[in-house]
This record gives sequence, C-alpha cells and structure tokens, in this order.
Amino acid sequence: MEQKIHQGRNIKRFREMLNIKQEALAYNLGEDWNQKKISLLEQKDVIEDNLLKQISAVLKIPVEAFQNFDEEQAVNLISCNFSDNAMFNNRIEVFNNNPIEEIKKLHEEKIALFERMLKEKDDMMVRLEKLIGK
Repeated sequence: MEQKIHQGRNIKRFREMLNIKQEALAYNLGEDWNQKKISLLEQKDVIEDNLLKQISAVLKIPVEAFQNFDEEQAVNLISCNFSDNAMFNNRIEVFNNNPIEEIKKLHEEKIALFERMLKEKDDMMVRLEKLIGK
C-alpha cells in the first residue's frame, strides 16, 4: 500500500516553516495570484511541474522537496533516531582533562602574552623617543 505524497500540503508545510503568509506567496507568484488561489493550490494532491518550479524559486526550496516529502516517514525517522533506546546506539566520549594542568597551561599562556605586550610597549617607547629626539 503506497501512500501518495500530497504536494499541496507539502507547499503549505514549507511555507509555514518559513513563516510566509499565503498573501505573500501569492504576491511573489505574480498578479494573477491571490490568497484564495494559494489556499486552493495547497489543497491539491498533484501540482503541475511548471508551477512547482515557480513556487520553488519563490520559497527557495528544491522542487523535489514538494514532490517527495512524506511527513509520516519524517516523523518515523525522527522518532527512531531520538527515542530513549537510540541513546544506547550513540557513543559518548568523555575526556578526562586534569583541571589543574589546564589552569597551569592557561596561566603560562597569559604570562607569555604579557611578556609580548611589554616587549611591544618597550619597542614603541624606543620609536617615540627617536621621533622626539629628531
């Protein structure tokens, strides 16, 4: 039993995900479109390819998304991947870093930074003295 993809409903889903109103989609499709026509379009099972291409360009979503998206399969995929049992399939790596060693490393980096800053200050002072002396 093959379930039919409802292209109009898919257009509605993607439009709503993008937070675009029917009026805005109608405006972007052209003068002969209005909110009511978009509403009727979203009720159609199958939509002509040239119209799907226009909607695809407006919403910046591939035509294949409207033609192939199946909510039931997507929900099933999400529930299989994020159920409580799925957590056991994922490896969680734990890094055992010694916090004291990390603090020492940060302290050494800080000291090196201060030394570089002092050297730059001394170089700047020498340059300023040369400029003043001229």
